[in-house]
Amino acid sequence: MRNSHQEQVVTEVLEVIDVADVKDLVVFNDDFNTFEHVINTLIRVCKHTPEQAEQCTWLIHYKGKCAVKSGAYEELNPLREAICDAGIDAKIL
Repeated sequence: MRNSHQEQVVTEVLEVIDVADVKDLVVFNDDFNTFEHVINTLIRVCKHTPEQAEQCTWLIHYKGKCAVKSGAYEELNPLREAICDAGIDAKIL
Protein backbone atom coordinates (compact mmCIF):
# COMPACT_ATOMS: atom_id res chain seq x y z
CA MET A 1 0.00 0.00 0.00
CA ARG A 2 1.52 3.31 -1.08
CA ASN A 3 1.27 6.43 0.94
CA SER A 4 0.99 9.89 -0.59
CA HIS A 5 4.73 10.56 -0.11
CA GLN A 6 5.67 7.50 -2.18
CA GLU A 7 3.22 8.49 -4.90
CA GLN A 8 4.65 12.02 -4.99
CA VAL A 9 8.22 10.68 -5.33
CA VAL A 10 7.21 8.29 -8.11
CA THR A 11 5.40 11.12 -9.92
CA GLU A 12 8.42 13.45 -9.57
CA VAL A 13 10.78 10.78 -10.94
CA LEU A 14 8.50 10.12 -13.91
CA GLU A 15 8.30 13.87 -14.61
CA VAL A 16 12.10 14.16 -14.57
CA ILE A 17 12.41 11.24 -16.99
CA ASP A 18 9.75 12.78 -19.25
CA VAL A 19 11.48 16.19 -19.22
CA ALA A 20 14.82 14.70 -20.24
CA ASP A 21 15.05 15.34 -23.97
CA VAL A 22 16.83 12.25 -25.27
CA LYS A 23 18.22 12.57 -28.79
CA ASP A 24 19.92 10.13 -31.15
CA LEU A 25 23.27 10.61 -32.83
CA VAL A 26 22.66 9.18 -36.30
CA VAL A 27 25.42 8.30 -38.76
CA PHE A 28 24.54 8.14 -42.46
CA ASN A 29 25.87 5.96 -45.25
CA ASP A 30 28.01 7.37 -48.06
CA ASP A 31 30.07 6.10 -50.97
CA PHE A 32 33.38 7.46 -49.74
CA ASN A 33 34.31 6.13 -46.30
CA THR A 34 35.59 2.61 -45.79
CA PHE A 35 34.15 0.20 -43.25
CA GLU A 36 37.46 0.31 -41.41
CA HIS A 37 37.40 4.12 -41.15
CA VAL A 38 33.81 4.20 -39.85
CA ILE A 39 34.50 1.39 -37.36
CA ASN A 40 37.66 3.07 -36.06
CA THR A 41 35.85 6.41 -35.76
CA LEU A 42 32.99 4.89 -33.75
CA ILE A 43 35.48 3.16 -31.45
CA ARG A 44 37.48 6.36 -30.95
CA VAL A 45 34.67 8.90 -30.70
CA CYS A 46 31.73 6.95 -29.24
CA LYS A 47 33.82 4.49 -27.20
CA HIS A 48 32.13 1.56 -28.93
CA THR A 49 33.57 -1.91 -28.63
CA PRO A 50 34.93 -3.25 -31.93
CA GLU A 51 31.92 -5.56 -32.21
CA GLN A 52 29.44 -2.76 -31.53
CA ALA A 53 31.16 -0.47 -34.04
CA GLU A 54 31.12 -3.20 -36.69
CA GLN A 55 27.42 -3.92 -36.13
CA CYS A 56 26.59 -0.22 -36.43
CA THR A 57 28.67 0.05 -39.59
CA TRP A 58 26.78 -2.85 -41.20
CA LEU A 59 23.47 -1.19 -40.27
CA ILE A 60 24.70 2.09 -41.76
CA HIS A 61 25.67 0.25 -44.95
CA TYR A 62 22.45 -1.75 -45.37
CA LYS A 63 19.84 0.57 -43.83
CA GLY A 64 21.43 3.88 -44.83
CA LYS A 65 21.77 5.11 -41.27
CA CYS A 66 22.17 4.01 -37.67
CA ALA A 67 21.65 5.66 -34.28
CA VAL A 68 25.08 5.12 -32.76
CA LYS A 69 24.47 6.85 -29.41
CA SER A 70 21.58 8.35 -27.44
CA GLY A 71 21.63 11.12 -24.88
CA ALA A 72 21.26 14.84 -24.30
CA TYR A 73 22.11 17.22 -27.12
CA GLU A 74 24.93 18.72 -25.07
CA GLU A 75 26.53 15.28 -24.69
CA LEU A 76 26.07 14.28 -28.33
CA ASN A 77 27.12 17.46 -30.13
CA PRO A 78 30.89 17.11 -29.49
CA LEU A 79 30.65 13.51 -30.71
CA ARG A 80 28.80 14.62 -33.85
CA GLU A 81 31.44 17.24 -34.52
CA ALA A 82 34.25 14.68 -34.15
CA ILE A 83 32.49 12.23 -36.48
CA CYS A 84 31.91 14.97 -39.06
CA ASP A 85 35.55 16.09 -38.70
CA ALA A 86 36.46 12.52 -39.70
CA GLY A 87 34.52 13.04 -42.95
CA ILE A 88 31.46 11.02 -41.93
CA ASP A 89 27.94 12.48 -42.12
CA ALA A 90 26.20 12.54 -38.73
CA LYS A 91 23.23 14.41 -37.30
CA ILE A 92 21.48 14.68 -33.96
CA LEU A 93 17.81 13.79 -34.35
